[in-house]
Amino acid sequence: MINRLLDTAPEGFLGGLTTRKYVAMTKTSRATAYREMKDLVQKKILVPNASGGRSTSYKLDF
Repeated sequence: MINRLLDTAPEGFLGGLTTRKYVAMTKTSRATAYREMKDLVQKKILVPNASGGRSTSYKLDF
């Protein structure tokens, strides 16, 4: 997943990376996608965009 994000850098995915996009690309459950994205945020690889809420999107932190 990180490699795919790096391939799209610096502009990233249109609208940022969302849990829905993560699920579609990795073929995982929504719960697993959420856990993995949360882990990437804690490791400071992803950062949430300012909007927040249920439709939070993320971008690479570099």
